[in-house]
Amino acid sequence: MRLQAAAGLGRMAGVLSKSLGRGDGQVIGGRVILAACPDAFARLVAGKRVAFVSATNGKTTTTRLLAAAMAAAGPVVTNFSGANMPAGLVYALARPPVGVRPDAPAVLEADETFLPGLLAAAPSALLVLGNLSRDQLDRVGEVAMVARRWRKVFAAGAGLSAVANADDPHVVWAASVIPGVTWVSVGQRWTSDSALCPSCGSILRRATVDDPGNPDWSCTSCGFRRPTPTWRLEPADHGHSAVLVAPDGARYTLDLQLPGQANQANAAMAVVAADALGVRPDISVLALRSVSSVGGRYQTVSLAGRRVRLLLGKNPAGWSEMFDMLAPAPAPVVIAINARAADGKDPSWLWDVPFERLADRFVVATGERRHDLAVRLLYAGIAYASVADPWLPGALPGEVGDAGRGETPLDSVGTYTAFREVLRRGGGAGDGG
Repeated sequence: MRLQAAAGLGRMAGVLSKSLGRGDGQVIGGRVILAACPDAFARLVAGKRVAFVSATNGKTTTTRLLAAAMAAAGPVVTNFSGANMPAGLVYALARPPVGVRPDAPAVLEADETFLPGLLAAAPSALLVLGNLSRDQLDRVGEVAMVARRWRKVFAAGAGLSAVANADDPHVVWAASVIPGVTWVSVGQRWTSDSALCPSCGSILRRATVDDPGNPDWSCTSCGFRRPTPTWRLEPADHGHSAVLVAPDGARYTLDLQLPGQANQANAAMAVVAADALGVRPDISVLALRSVSSVGGRYQTVSLAGRRVRLLLGKNPAGWSEMFDMLAPAPAPVVIAINARAADGKDPSWLWDVPFERLADRFVVATGERRHDLAVRLLYAGIAYASVADPWLPGALPGEVGDAGRGETPLDSVGTYTAFREVLRRGGGAGDGG
């Protein structure tokens, strides 16, 4: 009864917060539930098959895709919006879709820092582990610290199972203590955060140095090395869709509406995880085709008389992938940088982003930390203008010209809070699309 009362209070708080324009109400609603019923998470996941999706980049999208795959076989509970800390998870579980049975499976995005603390309540969970890279160092800490926390808790979880990225050394080191991991090769183009062996600290040798496209890696000292994957992603090439190759050699085409190689990797992880949860790949790959937007990402809205496509970038690894999703050069781009708590308060990561790749474009720098971005662009040799609010009539500089006025939208990339603000102003939907 206490849980039901707490859930009711949480719903009221969430509705009130949303009506006052203070957000979607999920975080405050979850906090109210936890305050009234501290063991709410454990009680809400009791008797459920639970999958936790965690990574530095791509966890929201992978969660959305996995939930879509699972929904093809029956109702599922999930936190679509990216509220991935305990309060957000509790709120999603306490408000399942109408008609969903209490024992319906739960597909939950989990912040990589909070994941270890969730496992005590779900000791038989399936872990879907994508990647680890630097992100919000003021809150999360260095990558090696996250991997150590994961490994310690994973080693104590006798009932855990996992689908994990074989190409990420930190993920492999953390997950290798789990018996029977399903290893998936989805590629890892960003390697700057995994130059050293997480086991002994020596230099890792990567096959890509001599053999581009080969994701193999190994330690030059202790012998720690990439495990042999049982599933393998063949990235899209020359206009063809990416193909996921199963252990038996079966090939599944990933025909997605979502752009970029990173989303092909997210889709591959989702298909393998769905297979582990009992949904056949031939069913799940069809379900993934229906996903066109994730929490507002990739939506096109109308702003300043232009069609604007919204993209999210939050750390060096994510930005590196995002550049490949932009409209072809010389199309301009708007980049918005904030440094609030949800973004990470330290914007020094801007110097690790390869902005030099924008050398043949004009960039509009905006957001609360637009001046930090402007300095970075200056040193990268990028043509830019710093604009406080580019979405006011006439605010965009002349170099942007007619971008977004025709069939091709103007790309706007922002950190989390900047992205959410543009999404709100454009009237986009942030509920998973």
